Formats: sequence, structure tokens, C-alpha cells
Amino acid sequence: MNRLGLLGYGLLALLTVTLLILGSSVFVVTQTEQALVLRFGAWRATIEDPGLHLKVPFIEDVVRYDRRLLALDSPDEQIILNDQKRVVVDTYTRYRITDPLKFYQTLRNETGARGQLAQIVQSSMRRVMGTVMLPSILSDERPKIMKQIQAEVSESAKSLGLTVIDVRIRRADLPEEISQAIYDRMKSERERQAKELRAQGYEWGQQIKARAERERTVILAEAQRSAQTLRGQGDADANKTYAEAFSQDPHFFTLYRTLQAYRQSLGADSTSLVLSPDNEFLRLFSNGPGK
Repeated sequence: MNRLGLLGYGLLALLTVTLLILGSSVFVVTQTEQALVLRFGAWRATIEDPGLHLKVPFIEDVVRYDRRLLALDSPDEQIILNDQKRVVVDTYTRYRITDPLKFYQTLRNETGARGQLAQIVQSSMRRVMGTVMLPSILSDERPKIMKQIQAEVSESAKSLGLTVIDVRIRRADLPEEISQAIYDRMKSERERQAKELRAQGYEWGQQIKARAERERTVILAEAQRSAQTLRGQGDADANKTYAEAFSQDPHFFTLYRTLQAYRQSLGADSTSLVLSPDNEFLRLFSNGPGK
């Protein structure tokens, strides 16, 4: 029993070791990966085909890298342009690991790659944008500037085993203090223009009022002159009519005018009169109209 037990334990241990060796000899590379096989840290093979692969256990190691398109979002950076204007630039970079061996020899991992690539992008950005002016960045020349930056970054990244696909400026703004100063200056300018327009409008308003007042005065004067003319003509016509009527029947005309005087002076709303009975004004009351 002891020998059989020892034999069973030995077989179990042998099977376990065999499984461990087989498990350490096999590795899988997916479609989104590429791998380096290293023997004691030295390169032995580059695996780019997905599938099941073999390596020497306990001697060889596998380093995996992503073969997909990777993104690098650089932090905001302040750059001085050729016209001495300062702008805050926010960029993003798209790149791919195309030479895993060179990438491993120079950068080791993606963390180091990000730091190194960010420095390359910043250096190229400063060098290229230091030769252009602010209107160029805000105009149709911007794609041309970005192509120049991308070409420089791509050339520098080749030695790192990287291929830069695209470099873009996400945002290019003036610094906060400069933006605030420009805003304050624009606000002051708009307030000055508003004051000028208000003053000009007030002046135009006064001119319109003066012209309207002058026209009003002229119109009133013309109306009064016409009224006086018409009134004088009416009085003349009335006097002519009265004269013609008086010449036809002087007695009746005298009676009619006297009655009109009574109606106006002795009406209900008129002032009371105190006269003697023999007053000439009351002659009709005493003597009647006569013949």
C-alpha cells in the first residue's frame, strides 16, 4: 500500500508538472494584439498573426502590445506665435504601434510612449506655430499648418516604432487674462459707440423737433393770415349786406338791429342793466316800433 500510494503521488506530481509546462508553453494572441517573444530579455520573435502560439516555458516571456489605433490627448499648452500673440492650444494625436521590437527597445510600454510622444508633439507644435500668426490659425491655412506638424511628429516617431496617423488642434484660444482684457476693451468700445449713437440720435431728434416746430409756426401763421383775410372779407360782405338792407328799409333795419341788441344784452345769461325809463335804449318799450 505504501509503494502504491507513493507511485500515485508521483504520477500526480508528474502530471501536474506536465500541465504547468504545457500551460507555460502556450499563449494566445488576439486580433487586436501583437506580441514579442523574449528569451532572457532578448528578442526571439515577433508575433503579429492572431491564434495559438508556443514558447519555451520558464525561459521565454511574451510582451503584448495593442495593434489598434491609440489616442493621445495632450494637456493644454500656451504657445507664443510669430506675432507675439499667446494662445492656449489643446491637441489630440492618433497613432499606432507598427514596430513592436523598436517600440520595446525604446519605450518599453505605452505609458512611456505617451510621455515621449507628448513631448514630440509639443516640440513640433511650438516650432511650427512659432512661425505663423494668429489669423492663419483661424483661417483656411489651419489644415496646412496641421499637416506640417503631423509630418514632423511622424518623422520623429518612426524611431520609436510608432506611426502617427493624425495630429489635430481641438481648441486654440487666447489665455484667460488676455481674453478678459479683449472683452473689456470690446465692451468699452461698444459703450463708446452707444454713447455716440445716443448723442447723434438726440441731435437728430432736436433737429427734427426744431424743423417740426418751425413748420408748425409757419402753418399757424398761414392759417391765421388766411383766417384774418376770410374774416375781413366776411365782415365786408356782411357790412355790404347790411348797407343794402338799410338802404331798402331803414326803419325795419333799425328795428331789427335794436331787437338784436336787446337779445344780446337782456338774455338770461347776460348782466343786469339799470337804466332810466326814458333812456334811448329802451325807446321801443315806451313808444313801440312805430310805423
